[in-house]
This record gives sequence, structure tokens and C-alpha cells, in this order.
Amino acid sequence: MILSKTVENFLQYVTIDTQSDETTGMTPSTAKQHDLAELLERQLREMGAEEITYDREHCYLYASIPASGGCQNAPVLGFVAHMDTSPAVTDTGVKPRIIEKYDGKDILLNEAENIVLSTADFPEIRKLEGKDIIVTDGTTLLGADDKAGIAEIMGACEYLLHHPEVKHGKLRICFTPDEEIGEGADHFDVKLFGADFAYTVDGGELGELEDETFNAASGRLTVNGRSVHPGSAKGKMVNAILVAQEFQNLLPIFQNPMYTEGREGFFHLDRIEGNVEKTVADYIIRDHDREAFERKKAMFAQCADFLNTKYGEGTVCAEVEDSYYNMREVLKDHGHLMKNASDILRELGVEPIVNPVRGGTDGARLSFMGLPCPNLCTGGANYHSRFEYACVQSMDKVTELLIMLAERYSSR
Repeated sequence: MILSKTVENFLQYVTIDTQSDETTGMTPSTAKQHDLAELLERQLREMGAEEITYDREHCYLYASIPASGGCQNAPVLGFVAHMDTSPAVTDTGVKPRIIEKYDGKDILLNEAENIVLSTADFPEIRKLEGKDIIVTDGTTLLGADDKAGIAEIMGACEYLLHHPEVKHGKLRICFTPDEEIGEGADHFDVKLFGADFAYTVDGGELGELEDETFNAASGRLTVNGRSVHPGSAKGKMVNAILVAQEFQNLLPIFQNPMYTEGREGFFHLDRIEGNVEKTVADYIIRDHDREAFERKKAMFAQCADFLNTKYGEGTVCAEVEDSYYNMREVLKDHGHLMKNASDILRELGVEPIVNPVRGGTDGARLSFMGLPCPNLCTGGANYHSRFEYACVQSMDKVTELLIMLAERYSSR
């Protein structure tokens, strides 16, 4: 089969290990993210991109596609994608393969380990019957999140540089590190980027458009217990493990990711470590509604206060730090971004799917940093999973979407 430049690039990008690591405290969190950044810098120079800036300290790569003739006064449009992959599943030794003309049945990813992409578990894949699907051997994630977005941006840029007859204003692109650990915008230079507005290309199924994210905070519960020999512990021992368990039981049981969907928020116990003497539990707190979000944070503190009243002041410490806010607060004043993307998708024969993101994107923080930035689809699915896949035809459609968006903003 003949592959587009977008898909060729994608198949190359996913073989480069760029997994981020939230434990290192560095930016980028892993040096190996530079491996992809350096390749992208070379490819941008070779295709004729301009104003290439590689922030080697923080691993951000910026570049420009100059405006076509007569479009120098058009607004500057940006496209953003991230280079890192999720720490949830390894991306060392990714072996992509293409299932041509998918037959709608289960896909055996790895015969030796009996790893199957099951239509019972992932029924939405049946919608791609007859399409070409890129999968792994089931031992790694694929990396479509977000190397599909990178490949689509690179494909669109190369097309525009090779087709000067296509009218478009100046484009700015940026590839960021560490989005998967919530740090993708930490060192993003909005002034250097210089776009009037942008899109992150970091969504899923073809047609997905997103201008709404959670409001997000991280919570840390520290329980200071008192260890005493269990044979003489009555009235003396305070078991930090059990107090942490009691804290969890004070939170609303159905405000838990296992029971929520759509715009429903949650408390998520993400990690817990400790012993009788000291236990630490890490939470994430999410809600699309700002008032409900603030109530959740207040409840987190109130549960700690209750336990301190019960067991003594200082037994429980609850710390909460905001991570990002719902970008809808900013994007509601820039409706043209969603309208133009929706209109173009329909022109491409794709019905837009507008849903709130049950997560976050770089665009959430960038929007509040002065760069309005909704999120576009990439054509991938099952992110952060060994069952991740991407559709060849969907990726090519997204590349077309980016080209047509550039055309749409070719004049003031």
C-alpha cells in the first residue's frame, strides 16, 4: 500500500522512546525526549521551515511556515502537539504494524502472549471496518498520543511548503515535552510562539473537537500515626493506614472515576504508601463546573478537619494544589475556532463530535496563558494502553483538516 508522508513519519516517530517520568523533577523529565526533538528539528530544516528555535534546556521546538503570497496580514495560527508518551505503559521497542482493510473482528496482537484487541472490550473499533489500522504487538503502547498529532502537523506543514498556490497566513508550530505528566506548558514561551490563537492536535477519534476540560487539582493526604506494640496498643495506637482508609470513606462513594462520565467530576485516589506510623495518599480532584470544583476542594479539607478533631490536631494534613482550569472559560469568547473546525470537518464528510475532555490538554493551560487553544482529533484510540491503535485514513483526514484551517485563516 502507498502511505502518505503523515503516516510514514508516524511509523518512524513511534519507534523513538519518549516516555516521560513524573518522579525526576527535571524538564524535560527524561532526556530521551530530545531524541525525537532533534529528528523533528532536522526534518523541519530539510522541508524549509523558518524561525526554528530549539529550546535545548527544556526540550521545546518552535518553527514557522511563512505566509503565502498576499497573506502576510492574516492572523497567525498555531498548531501544538506533545512529544512525550504516557508513563502508564512502556514505549520501549514499539513495533507498529498495519492491519489493511480491517475486517471488524478481534485482532490478535501477540500470538505468543495471547494478547487480543477484543471487539467485546473495545466495540468502537468496529466502526473502522474496511479501514487500515495501525497497532502494536501488544507489549507496548503505540504512541499515537501524541505522535499522531506531530505527524499530522508535520504532514500539513510540508504540504503547504510544497504548494505555494494554497493561500494561508503565517503558521507557528510547537512540539512540547512532558504533557503526560501535566508539565507540557511549564516552559512554553507564548511571546516567542507569537500566534494569535492555536489548536492542540491531541484528541482521539476522527471528528472529536474539544473546547472544555476539567478544572483540576492534585491533593496529598499525609497521616501521622502512632505505632505501639499491638499487644498493648489499646488507647495508644493511631494506625495511619486505617485513618487514611477512613478519610477515603468520608468522600462521596459515587464521585469516583469508576462511576462517573460526561461532565461528572470525581475524587481519584491515585497512589497510597505507608505504614502504621505514616501514610501518604495522592489524589486528583476534577470537575468541569468551577463552583462544584471549589466545593470538592473544600470537602477534601473538611474531611481532614473532621479526622483531626477525632484523633488530635496534626494527625491529618490535607494539601491541595490547582493544576489547570476549564479552558471553556476562555474559549467561549473565541467561538470562531470551534466553528471553523466544525465546518471544515463537515466539508470533509466527517460529523463533528463535541464533548468535554475528561482530562486535560496543554491547551487548557495555554488558553489561560493568553493563547486560546481548543483541541483537535488525531484519529487514535485506547491511549495509554497496549491496545492503542490509530487509523491511517483518519490521520490523513486530520492532515487535510489542518491544511484547510490554514486556508480558512488566510485573511483578516
